[in-house]
Amino acid sequence: MGRNGAGKSTLLNSLVGLVTPTAGTVRLGEAVPHRTRPKDLVRKVGLVPQEPRDLLYADTVAAECTAADQDADAEPGTCRALVTELLPGVTDDTHPRDLSEGQRLALALAVVLTARPPLLLLDEPTRGLDYAAKARLVTVLRTLAAEGHAIVLATHDVELAAELAHRVVLLADGEVIADGPTADIVVSSPSFAPQVTKILAPQHWLTVSQVRAALQPGTSS
Repeated sequence: MGRNGAGKSTLLNSLVGLVTPTAGTVRLGEAVPHRTRPKDLVRKVGLVPQEPRDLLYADTVAAECTAADQDADAEPGTCRALVTELLPGVTDDTHPRDLSEGQRLALALAVVLTARPPLLLLDEPTRGLDYAAKARLVTVLRTLAAEGHAIVLATHDVELAAELAHRVVLLADGEVIADGPTADIVVSSPSFAPQVTKILAPQHWLTVSQVRAALQPGTSS
């Protein structure tokens, strides 16, 4: 998290080799991203950019899926199965530009996940999403985390961070200014606190569901 220009997107882009560091080092295990072949890198890390359409260049959903399978050396139908799970009801002949913002995000996510990268990066994933689409994204990301994917989000969406993140790193001018458990960081930083925290601080409740759970009979607050 951090204000515009803090370095969030630059950090994510460096992890997929789109940016070459001018200082320091970036590594994914033993791999140096900007020196690793794209076909090898997609099995290590995948990025869903701020504009999902940047990943989508074919004329149909089916063509996007075929290209994703080929790029990842995956079994034919792998991407289509992910699309069916994330976008039920979307037909093969649908043009990506005819999808909603949330649907394009889901399609881009399916394309990235075709290679099953252990590290998944999402840059402002809730941008342009309505509440229902955001709720579906939260469910998907929780499932992926439970399956063992490491997920890094760059976001201004403090409610999303409160709902999902175990750890928050605050950036400013390319420097880390705070790093720790989500509750510790957002409670101490009003600029990045969700509404629940702003009302109930210094209590470490971040979401309505946490408050509801704390108020249930037989639970401790």
